[in-house]
Amino acid sequence: MLNFLKKPSGGVSWIVVFLGNPGSKYTGTRHNVGFMTADKCEKATGAKINRSRFKALTDQIKVGGEGVLLMKPQTYMNLSGDAVAEAAKFYKVPAERIIVISDDVSLPVGKLRIRAKGSAGGHNGLKSIIARLGSEGFPRIKMGVGAPPHPDYDMADWVLGSFKNQDAEDIDASAKRAWEAVESIITEGVEKSQSRFN
Repeated sequence: MLNFLKKPSGGVSWIVVFLGNPGSKYTGTRHNVGFMTADKCEKATGAKINRSRFKALTDQIKVGGEGVLLMKPQTYMNLSGDAVAEAAKFYKVPAERIIVISDDVSLPVGKLRIRAKGSAGGHNGLKSIIARLGSEGFPRIKMGVGAPPHPDYDMADWVLGSFKNQDAEDIDASAKRAWEAVESIITEGVEKSQSRFN
C-alpha cells in the first residue's frame, strides 16, 4: 500500500502537470480534463493542490517513495510552459520525469493514450511546454474528448464546451483512470503503463 498522505521530506523527483484554464467559467469544459484529473488525484491521495507557486496551484506528495510535485498551471493553456519550466528548473527535474495530462480531440471521449514523447499535435498547452522545456521528451497522458460534430465547427468553441449526459459520465471515469495511469508511470514506467492503459 503506497502511503500517499505522508509529505515528502526530501526533494521532488517527478512533476505531474494537470492542464486546464483557471476560472469557474472553464470548469467542466473539454480543455479542462487535466484539472478534472487533479480532482481525482486529491480524492485518491488526500492532496490539496492549492499552494500558489511557479504560476500554478501546487502540492507535494509521495508516490511509490518518490517525491512528486502536483501542478495546475494558472497561466491559461497557451502559456502553461511558463509554469512548468519554472518548477522544472527549481527542482532540476528532467523532461522525462514530467508527466503532462491533456485533452485530445482525436481520441473518442473517455479513451486514454500514454505517450513517452512526441509533438504537440496542435495542442497549445503542449506546444508551450515543448517550447519552454526545449524538449518533446516528456511523457503525456492524452484524454479523449471527441472531435467536433462537423468539420466547420470552431475548434476553440468545441474545446471550451462542456460534456453532456453519457460523455460526462465517461470523462469522469476517464479522469479517475488518468490518475491511476500517473501512478503507474511513476512506479512501473511508461512502457508497462502503455500496455495497461492504452
